[in-house]
Amino acid sequence: MQAWVRGLAAAVPSRCGVCGAWPAEAVCRACTVRFMPAQPRCGRCALPVPAGVATCGHCLREPPPLDACHAAVSYSYPWSGLIARFKFQGQPGQAATLAGLLRAATGVEEALAQSDLVLPMPLARARLAGRGFNQALEIARRLAPGRTDTLLLLRARETPPQASLSRRDRLANVHGAFAVDPLRAVAALRGRRVALVDDVMTSGASVFAAARALRDAGAAEVRALVVARTDE
Repeated sequence: MQAWVRGLAAAVPSRCGVCGAWPAEAVCRACTVRFMPAQPRCGRCALPVPAGVATCGHCLREPPPLDACHAAVSYSYPWSGLIARFKFQGQPGQAATLAGLLRAATGVEEALAQSDLVLPMPLARARLAGRGFNQALEIARRLAPGRTDTLLLLRARETPPQASLSRRDRLANVHGAFAVDPLRAVAALRGRRVALVDDVMTSGASVFAAARALRDAGAAEVRALVVARTDE
């Protein structure tokens, strides 16, 4: 967290995106300290766990197709509002702030350093047209611009929004929704280590489906990097 705060301090001053203080960094020091406390998380799905627990019970029973999952913050106030403004109010410039949050999370810098490719979660065509940008891509570009591939992981089919669905229905909804470019799969992915980037992870259904597609195409390792994670 301290490295991220120092990095923001060098940026052009603006209003804090959380408390509105002026002048401040993109998120001021006081808000960072208050709303980004250290939180032990499951190493496989990033759900909160008690201190000293490495893997949650669900991941022990049903291991996900991820080698690791890292999240910066819980998907709650004030971060949920910041992400909503980023996605739905035409503020793609907030990607730098969210990438900074993600870099501050334990394990993320190491995961980025060890990854051969950084892939954003692909956005459904209709949502991309309506929004004008893919939020995961904007974050990924700021994390690792030289290793971000925008065309390798593809959205194979459109799916209804996940928000109103149960966990079981979410898993079924995104089954087969992602694919790897068949003309590049072997050369680009076989034996490679991949970092999969998204802004929010709720049930994990979409991230898990994308990770399975990458593994089926030959990826040796898949780690997820998400800015915010729901707590249940």
